[in-house]
Amino acid sequence: MEKRSNEALIWPLFAVGGELTALITPIMILVTGIVIPLGMFSKAMSYERMLELLSSPFWALVLAVIITLSAWHALYRLYRTLFDLGVRKALRVCSVICFGSAVFITIASFALAFILIGR
Repeated sequence: MEKRSNEALIWPLFAVGGELTALITPIMILVTGIVIPLGMFSKAMSYERMLELLSSPFWALVLAVIITLSAWHALYRLYRTLFDLGVRKALRVCSVICFGSAVFITIASFALAFILIGR
């Protein structure tokens, strides 16, 4: 009997994370890395305003979902790259490190979201 893989559970997180990262990350880089340092929208993007925005449950959870899905995408991509490079002997260790890190980032991002909501 063939050993079953648990990739069917991880693949949707990888796919959605890739789509979300491809759509959201360039906008976030543009706004936080170029537009705000140039002085545009400086009052709208002040620390107090962002803290107020992220204190709402909706936006705090949106941020947690973006972080979580991007992390799952990146760490699954790292795992598959290690697999393709031939790291077969330590594949179990690599999967524990990659997916354990993804679970940790998921827990940490949602914990941060709930801390922001509680402010």
